Amino acid sequence: MKTCTIEPVTAFMLSTDAIAPDKSISHRSAMFAMLAQGSSRIENYLRAEDTMNTLEIVKHLGATVEDDGNIITITSEGISESESILDCGNSGTGMRLFCGLLASATGHFVLTGDTYLRRRPMKRVTEPLRNIGAKLDGREYGNLAPLSIRGASLKAFEYESMIASAQVKSAMILAALSADGTCTYREPELSRDHTERMLRGMGAQLHVDGLVTTVEPMQGLLSPLDIRIPADPSSAFFFAVAAAIIPGSDVTIEGVTLNKTRIEAFKVLEAMGADISYTLKEDRYEPIGDIQVRYAPLHGVVVEKNISWLIDELPALSIAFASAEGTSIVKNAEELRVKESDRISTVVGNLRACGIDVEEFSDGYCVTGGVLQRACVSSYGDHRIAMSFIIAGLKCGMEVEDIACINTSFPNFFELLNSITGVMYAH
Repeated sequence: MKTCTIEPVTAFMLSTDAIAPDKSISHRSAMFAMLAQGSSRIENYLRAEDTMNTLEIVKHLGATVEDDGNIITITSEGISESESILDCGNSGTGMRLFCGLLASATGHFVLTGDTYLRRRPMKRVTEPLRNIGAKLDGREYGNLAPLSIRGASLKAFEYESMIASAQVKSAMILAALSADGTCTYREPELSRDHTERMLRGMGAQLHVDGLVTTVEPMQGLLSPLDIRIPADPSSAFFFAVAAAIIPGSDVTIEGVTLNKTRIEAFKVLEAMGADISYTLKEDRYEPIGDIQVRYAPLHGVVVEKNISWLIDELPALSIAFASAEGTSIVKNAEELRVKESDRISTVVGNLRACGIDVEEFSDGYCVTGGVLQRACVSSYGDHRIAMSFIIAGLKCGMEVEDIACINTSFPNFFELLNSITGVMYAH
């Protein structure tokens, strides 16, 4: 088990275009290329474990993948049955979206993942898909992987989701493209909308009206993608928090998506007092630009709205809460319980180890800002927990155990971190 030790730093400046490419958009670009007529061109694809697993699955499903080290070209003539088990690694996004993509494909498919992914609930996707005719099964009646999928004819649907989940929504939209009529999907609040934006850009007949998405079945294949993957705001946010908690610091992240469903955590940090500016540079599949974060004293805040927009950033936000004056409260975040770890209990336990007063709720937690103290904490196999407490170490020093998981989403994290502080490793 690999461990790293971080030493505290003083004021720093960082301007970078080397933040990891967006994970969510990378997954989708590889999958959606399977729906296109011709060759899709994908520049700046995230070369992390999760997204490379998705690329391998696309190959197993019959696509030709050419990679020159910068641009990936994917050519598909439709989905073919694979003789191999399809390994999603640690990616819940990969597994849930492939359920929707493969639900109507001709053949039999088996999806699996690592130890952590095989514990995560899949019923939120498999149940609504089965209700429209999909033949899906797995452990606990289809709730746990490995999952078995036999392609079937799918019925048109009107589905109202009880949770705001981009993964559930995307799986159902992908199924809707092959259904036998017009489909509608309603969610309780707007979740990330990369799927809708990208599929519309490819020519899908898809309309969004508030919280309702209407999808017409495909009439033939879609137009190929021609996309440069922007920097991932979820990855960029770790360094934003670093600037926000280290007096005198200034970080500029270049070429990041400014999609409003992806930068909510920056808006929360701004509400806490951080000095943040946004510069739009282009807007095709996604609005893309630069984000600059400068240190300013932080104060407590209540986070209870648009939770689905910042579910991945809440662990890092918790480090800002711990460094702020006053109390911060997170509510309506039950979804944190079923991520790569139970992120409520892992955040609470690790912050307490760092000397911070934290109260745990079923749907969130309350953090009283104080003085972070050096500690030895575990990532619990969760890349976002690992990186969050490494960033905390910039304030007070930290030892973080089980850091190999960081490679699932941000393989050059330590390269950027080393430009700020020294990092020592142990096995």
